[in-house]
Amino acid sequence: MLRFYTVLFAAILALAFHGISCAAEPVSPEKMPDLIQQRYETLKTFQADFVQELTNVASGEAESREGRIWFRQPSQVRWETITPEKQLLVVGPDYAWDYIEDEQLVLKYNVASLLDSKTILRFISGQANIKEDFIVKSEWQGADDVRARWGKGFTVLQLVPKEAEPGMVLAYIGVEPDTGLLRQVMIVDFYGNGNELRLSNVKLDVDLAADMFTFVPPEGTQVEDNTQGY
Repeated sequence: MLRFYTVLFAAILALAFHGISCAAEPVSPEKMPDLIQQRYETLKTFQADFVQELTNVASGEAESREGRIWFRQPSQVRWETITPEKQLLVVGPDYAWDYIEDEQLVLKYNVASLLDSKTILRFISGQANIKEDFIVKSEWQGADDVRARWGKGFTVLQLVPKEAEPGMVLAYIGVEPDTGLLRQVMIVDFYGNGNELRLSNVKLDVDLAADMFTFVPPEGTQVEDNTQGY
């Protein structure tokens, strides 16, 4: 489940950049953290289509997923994966539900106990501060390799959590220097696995009904309740 929260972090970063427009002057790497923070603090809701790329460094295998995400402060998420198989994650005020349709299985979690990532928890609860929570670098050993691999003239930043966690030891973000719009986010875990997110059809500050962040298991679905003992 921590995978979903690292991706949510990437989505929040992406939406922060979507609200920034600096076409008159290129955005310098030094100003990027302040621009991220400014937009993040005003972000209330969004919806977007996503493409998620998961890479396993040990096997070399990569998996692509597509779907849609809705987000509402504080920490309410609806994440619908459409391909290659349908899967629904709903994070409400108290419980998180992970519904795997093909298996007719629902996993239920207590939100307060599930969010064991301090950095991710601060982000989705609206308490994060880029400069306080991360070491932000525009140059580091290997930076040229990242720029060459993405190969699109982006301003590339590395974010290193000041409190390292297994699910996220660092992140890379690629931003258009003339617009301040983020185009790629990559989260890397302790094992070197990559979790990349690209967003499209983004809409900010949309009206989202409260029942979007609740879930009732369909009749006949097996429910695995993980709220006891957490």
